[in-house]
Amino acid sequence: MDPDTVLALAHDQAIQYPSVEIEHPFGPEYAVYKVRGKMFLMFFDLRGVPSMNLKIDPLDSEVLRDAYEEITPAYHMNKLHWITVAGAGEEDAAGTTLDVDLLHDLVLESYCLVVAKMAKRDRPVDPATFGGRADD
Repeated sequence: MDPDTVLALAHDQAIQYPSVEIEHPFGPEYAVYKVRGKMFLMFFDLRGVPSMNLKIDPLDSEVLRDAYEEITPAYHMNKLHWITVAGAGEEDAAGTTLDVDLLHDLVLESYCLVVAKMAKRDRPVDPATFGGRADD
């Protein structure tokens, strides 16, 4: 997938989630996706490459950064809780490359992590089950 396709797919998914709004608080070149006023996704150009920041569980972050060249510590964000997905790399010898299913999971996880931190009365969805997630 090329970088523009990655962002288009993430946008199409995120905008369908309950209570999502897009703002531009840092200027027109940064699209910030929020759920009830809390950011879960941001689009921007990183050295000319369309990119996005997503919230992530710190344990998942390390594994994903090691497995995918497209996933790095977040640009201008907390490196423990956020990742940057910049473009799409080539499949490596192990066959790992960012695909549609992984992208879907990353956007869903980011949204649900932010919703889970809200007071229960403010949550637009149950983060444990939204989007087909199962309560473990």
